[in-house]
Amino acid sequence: MGPATKHMHWTPNRVTFLRVVVSFGAVCLFGRDPRLNLIAVALTAFSIALDALDGHIARRQNLATPEGAQIDILGDRMIENVYFTYFAVVGMVSLWLPVFFFARGAATDFLRSLAMRAGHFGWGANVMLQTWWGRTLVVSRWSRGLYAAMKCLCFCYLGLELALTRGPAALFGELAPDAHAAIRVGALALTWATAAFCLVRGLPVLVEGWRHRTASLASTNTAKISAGDAV
Repeated sequence: MGPATKHMHWTPNRVTFLRVVVSFGAVCLFGRDPRLNLIAVALTAFSIALDALDGHIARRQNLATPEGAQIDILGDRMIENVYFTYFAVVGMVSLWLPVFFFARGAATDFLRSLAMRAGHFGWGANVMLQTWWGRTLVVSRWSRGLYAAMKCLCFCYLGLELALTRGPAALFGELAPDAHAAIRVGALALTWATAAFCLVRGLPVLVEGWRHRTASLASTNTAKISAGDAV
């Protein structure tokens, strides 16, 4: 066997694919058995940790590309939606929570795609986000790290609540009403805090992305007028 067959060459895109598969597998395990519930929580934490690994590989091996960044964002969207949709279906979070994440992701990704068509990317000289506050909230390491940590804590907390206290597969069965209410308050606080930070991080993309859309439309109209004059 040659070296190429002995060792798989891990790329950021492969890591993104792996964390999506791990996340879907974790969600499939929830609600089936107490031990499987706990395994699902561990897989959830592992999936979020992989999100940091793909960025590390991209920077270390100089593999960062605009397409890779879009694939990474797509992976984030799939993972967010599958977790929040599952927890909404079993009645642990509001149905509006996955609706919000889907709508926010669709809007920001649409504007990012328009910016990319105009030659604006997530980094480099022709970066999409021109303002310091936009770059701080969206692409800074502390912002990305905090958001990943909040999602990890949110998904793991909800998973542990499901594993320990809810349904026929719960380890502890029914808790005292006060204890269950306290756990529920913590879950709601975490989920809506994560949603609020998601909204805050999306605002710079919505504001500056809309400017790129307006500029693109103005450029298109100018080109059409010039073509009409030439005719």
